[in-house]
Amino acid sequence: MYGIALDLGTSGFRAQLIDLETKETLKTVITMGHPLPGGNVMDHLDFAITTGEDVAHAVILETIRRMFLLLDVDLSMVERLAVCGNPIQLSLFQNIEIRDLAYAGENKQKMLGVQNIKRDARVFPASELFGEKDLPNCEVIVPPAIKHEIGADALAMMLETDFLTQPEPSLVTDYGTNAEMALKIGDKIITASAAAGPAIEGQGISSGMLASPGAICDVKPEGQYWRIMVLDREMEKQDAYLIDPVTGEIKESYGCEVVGITGTGVISAFALALKSGLIEKSPKLPNGKLILGPGIEITEKDMEEAGKAIGAIRAAHMTMIVESGIKYEDLEYAYMSGASGAYVDAEDARSLGVAPGYAKKIVQFGNTSLALARELVMEKSRLDDVIEIAKKITADHLMMATSDIFNNFYLCELSYWTQGMPLEMYDQMLELYGLPSFPKTLEQVSIEKRVRKDIEDIGSNGLAILKEIGIILEVPVEKCVYCKKCVKECPESALEIVERDGQRIAKYDSQKCLGTSCRRCVGICPESAIDITKLKITEK
Repeated sequence: MYGIALDLGTSGFRAQLIDLETKETLKTVITMGHPLPGGNVMDHLDFAITTGEDVAHAVILETIRRMFLLLDVDLSMVERLAVCGNPIQLSLFQNIEIRDLAYAGENKQKMLGVQNIKRDARVFPASELFGEKDLPNCEVIVPPAIKHEIGADALAMMLETDFLTQPEPSLVTDYGTNAEMALKIGDKIITASAAAGPAIEGQGISSGMLASPGAICDVKPEGQYWRIMVLDREMEKQDAYLIDPVTGEIKESYGCEVVGITGTGVISAFALALKSGLIEKSPKLPNGKLILGPGIEITEKDMEEAGKAIGAIRAAHMTMIVESGIKYEDLEYAYMSGASGAYVDAEDARSLGVAPGYAKKIVQFGNTSLALARELVMEKSRLDDVIEIAKKITADHLMMATSDIFNNFYLCELSYWTQGMPLEMYDQMLELYGLPSFPKTLEQVSIEKRVRKDIEDIGSNGLAILKEIGIILEVPVEKCVYCKKCVKECPESALEIVERDGQRIAKYDSQKCLGTSCRRCVGICPESAIDITKLKITEK
């Protein structure tokens, strides 16, 4: 019999097939992106509310079905499926209420008749979600949330590191599109998240991609040239070539396939460009770009997007420290988890502020959400332990959206990364806001890397990638005059207008569509023909 561990991340899904008798990992499947329109968790939430939770649920389940087909196993032999993720992803997966996650204000919730939903641990037959055909002999295990806004993924990053056992002030961050974080001071835990955006995962970047084979994950200096490193089929770092980042001239090549760059690669290139003087004033670049390989470039726009993501995380870290009442220099540990937390060079992360430069010890982990799901697959009784630990964690949640302190920090961060504001002026602004001076980066710190890669064991049958999820959403457009302005306006080529049975239909590739943050197709239509609230799932 088999088990499947499933991580529903904001930027993509991860699944692992496990032999329940031997506890051996057999195969890993990952998606190259999230199936719902949009680049962050708020886009996904808005899509579900606007278009319908049933549509969002159907898209997620169809994606999971397609992933399971790549596991190459008789699904009737799957006995256990454990699923981990943030509250929004897990709620959409289970098709339960999500409006309490969208509206934080009590008055708004009361007006809509919305109550906070308890997201306790659940064990239920897979047939409730997948029907009798798929996974007919399987039960689904969903770990608990600590609070309605603090989900299983946040619990996982605390459990899978030794964060909870530390007596000294410690910070843990799961780096991703919606960076979850927690600060522990004695027995008190403060949780938060920073909407860093897709750049931290390599999305929203011109040559960006998620961590997968062929992706640039690190850059190192060698004289005047840069050593480019990529992920191989085993998700290990390999040298690709030596290149001049200004001219693009390749001095040495090792024959590795290079297809794009991850968020960690962008961070590494950003840090090196600053250290080497290629960037004198962010985000200005020589010739407007850095060349990391044939067709692989980082533009000034990419630098701005990366700066916004870095700034959101750094501002959130500083906000938590200030709100907690401790000083920057009191922070002992900073734990880094997730793909970005695993692959990024910790010194590069410290120099940019992605990891707090004032923490005395840095510890790097991999995908903690998938790790917790694996534990629950292999030992169902582990769920009882997780439930007890979740009950003991009395976390205070800090909403960055309503924090004046975060707002002030982030305004400074935006000015620093996108307008080149000097640090002297940054400090002057902090003094004006009544906030402590910008923290100093320690020169000597302890860095411990406990994993070699995001997913330590991909299994004896290797890694499979669902690059094109291939789920199409469509809506009739009765008023369409076939001008195709919407198609031309779509920045991701996610839309086409077709005629079927005498009716015009707008068809969207759900994976490519930018969702709430775009909607340029709706705005440009001269006939207001597109009603995205009526999108339905279909086949390609």
